Amino acid sequence: MTPELVQDNLNVVWTLVAGILVFTMQAGFALVETGFTRAKNAANIMMKNLMDFAAGSLAFYVLGAALMFGATKLGGALGWGGLGMPGLAEGEGSWNWTFLFFQTMFAATAATIVSGAVAERIEFKSYLVYSILVSAVVYPVSGHWMWGGLAGEGSAGWLEGLGFHDFAGSTVVHSVGGWIALAGAIALGPRIGKYRHDGTANPIPGHSLVLGTLGVFLLWIGWFGFNPGSYTAGVGSIGRVAMTTNLAACAGTVAALATAWAIMGKPDLTMALNGSLAGLVAITAPCDLVTANASIVIGLVAGVLVVLSVFALDKAHVDDPVGAVSVHCVNGVWGTLAVGLFAAPVAAGYGNDAPGLLYGGGLRLLGVQALGALCTAAWAFGTGTAIFFALKKAHILRVPAKTELKGLDLVEHGQDAYASFQFFSNT
Repeated sequence: MTPELVQDNLNVVWTLVAGILVFTMQAGFALVETGFTRAKNAANIMMKNLMDFAAGSLAFYVLGAALMFGATKLGGALGWGGLGMPGLAEGEGSWNWTFLFFQTMFAATAATIVSGAVAERIEFKSYLVYSILVSAVVYPVSGHWMWGGLAGEGSAGWLEGLGFHDFAGSTVVHSVGGWIALAGAIALGPRIGKYRHDGTANPIPGHSLVLGTLGVFLLWIGWFGFNPGSYTAGVGSIGRVAMTTNLAACAGTVAALATAWAIMGKPDLTMALNGSLAGLVAITAPCDLVTANASIVIGLVAGVLVVLSVFALDKAHVDDPVGAVSVHCVNGVWGTLAVGLFAAPVAAGYGNDAPGLLYGGGLRLLGVQALGALCTAAWAFGTGTAIFFALKKAHILRVPAKTELKGLDLVEHGQDAYASFQFFSNT
């Protein structure tokens, strides 16, 4: 076996393992959302996270992959490779199968982000429609702008051509999901009882901080596939990216805890957990180009931003039960801009010919990053708003008030997630 073949096989194995790690993030999202919301909706939330992946993976295979990784059309605005993307998924045992599997995991993650922001009040059938459309069209189109070239030069998108850099998806995945989450929360309106008559927020505690905490740890583990795995190669740099990822997450946790403690007077667990996720989201774009010290700064800023954003959204009466917008949208944008600020030059061993502003690289890279973040915001929020308000017009977006008060588990699914526990506790 030649050294080249050994390396090729190593790349396949590492990328496949990384994709499996990314899949564990589905479990993490499910547990975070379930734990941060009420027990009467637990089965509904688990069902949404299951169908995000199942229906979304099929939608991405049939149509989404072709739009994202097909030959570029309209000056890099979108791609096309035929339904089922036959050009990408041909050749038994080839690299293309591994690549398609890995990218499917990312597409599923983008759709799942929205679930938390619309929790406890969206009709299940409406959620299925949204999830399929995001995986089939919304995520792949903007994904082509920034990542199409991963399938070859002939598939490169227009933002790639300008030098836009998002290594593992602060914008491609997280901002897209976050902006759609914001559109969904606005279209649905707040949960019953969330805001008092005087306009102040009424806390609606989740039923299990234990589940929520376990979910964050699973997401943290999955991120070691998300970021280092995006090299799609078994090379030494994956260790450095794993380290910058971890440092940013730790810094985000500490900063969110300190910020929430200063504002609320108590060390709030949910804020600290969202700080962990905020740091992870923010480092996802620049993780391959920043120093370890810079990753800590990025994480610290993310931890502060996520707490301030949660309070700001509450003041605006945007009800986001799990903080999805604050974590993924706000810090997806921050992480994307951080590339333009902190990207280290070739001299620092990071292989970047266009260093960030703080390394004397000037404003160009920062400007390109800002353009990418802005265009993605317009696309994702615009299409998300259109989808949710179309569903609202069709009168299938939000469950009736009686259903919301009783719980979506019993009314929508005819099931109770904790029925067995209640049976044994009463005997």
